[in-house]
Amino acid sequence: MRMYDIILKKRKGIELTKEEIEFFVNGYTNGEIPDYQASALLMAIFFNKMSKEETKNLTMAMVNSGDKIDLSSIKGVKVDKHSTGGVGDKTSICLTPLVASLGVPVAKMSGRGLGHTGGTIDKLESFKGFSVELTEEEFIKNSNEVGVCIVGQSANLVPADKKLYALRDVTATVEDISLIASSIMSKKIASGADAIVLDVKVGEGAFMKTPEQAKELAREMVDIGNSLGRKTIAVISDMDQPLGNAVGNALEVKEAIELLKGNGPKDLLELTLTLGSNMLVCANKASSFEEGKALLEENIKNGKGLEKLKEFVKAQGGDASYIDDLDKFPKAKHIVEVRALEDGVISKIHAEQVGIIAMKIGAGRETKESIIDLAVGIVFNKKRGDKVKKGDVLAYIHSNNENNIEEAKSELLKNVIISDTLGKETPLIYDIVK
Repeated sequence: MRMYDIILKKRKGIELTKEEIEFFVNGYTNGEIPDYQASALLMAIFFNKMSKEETKNLTMAMVNSGDKIDLSSIKGVKVDKHSTGGVGDKTSICLTPLVASLGVPVAKMSGRGLGHTGGTIDKLESFKGFSVELTEEEFIKNSNEVGVCIVGQSANLVPADKKLYALRDVTATVEDISLIASSIMSKKIASGADAIVLDVKVGEGAFMKTPEQAKELAREMVDIGNSLGRKTIAVISDMDQPLGNAVGNALEVKEAIELLKGNGPKDLLELTLTLGSNMLVCANKASSFEEGKALLEENIKNGKGLEKLKEFVKAQGGDASYIDDLDKFPKAKHIVEVRALEDGVISKIHAEQVGIIAMKIGAGRETKESIIDLAVGIVFNKKRGDKVKKGDVLAYIHSNNENNIEEAKSELLKNVIISDTLGKETPLIYDIVK
């Protein structure tokens, strides 16, 4: 088999076989196939697309390129949740203990934040002592005994995806739906879950900018998961404004805790209940979405979700007393009000730009080497659809560097749009793909 022939075949729009795809993935991962040939094949895929069968075979070839996590010793149906990334998305922190409090084990590998989107791992490290570096044995033990465990991704999990993604990034081949879907799903399949619930973000602060693109990606990922024997459901949710009110690590964790205390923002609660209900249905703990939602609401009301969060934090070395005393979390030296310059209705909050502003004041990473300040960020006092008067507080900037506050204020005012009317209403949940 020659790489030249595989490139030529795909350039002509002919479907590749399972063996040809495996030859390419294995050869590129091992360094036997050079970047220039891999780039040529990626460009041929970008223009001629991949069939469902090719996408499934690419996903499994990447899964088999490195370590796979065996979760068979964890009791029950293991359900994983994955978000395609957004601004203020702290859902995993309140969702996973809430679902686990109903007897569904959540053994999850999460990433760190890069660019304008935050990472669950960084947020959890706001708890003093919290460790995401567990052995596989500890990961399994915590998942069995506590019901929820979240760790950093294994270095050798899907190495083919790491190499291919880096190449796609510099060859303008990132946006292909099959390549995106196989990249995400290969990591989920290798992580060992029995069922997967996907939160596919759509809007300005998301990778998928339109509902049509998001649905196409959701359909592709659901089809991959189901074809590989993993019950998979995708929720398409809005990222045209930040989720909840808080953007920034410790600030987002506090908001997730408030949700489990029954005080969370309406949009964060709705998304948590939507994702959680689908997780319960996948795990056969609820016969319908409505039943799942009622069970989750009950475990917020009776405090079982909050107790499970404490158990989870303590089991991973974190100081669970932070949950009862939110003042223990890292706090910024400067908390500055951002006030409206005019009367009207908030018609838009540019989510991606808000993420970039938060990153610039230290809440995110511009490069992998950047050091995050867990205390800083932005907390909104008003959201899309709210009426405001001139002088009303729109948001609070939390910063440890007074030199960046004025620029952040100015940028934030440019990106919170106040109009005479709201305009077209945007739903939080666009669709559920099964």
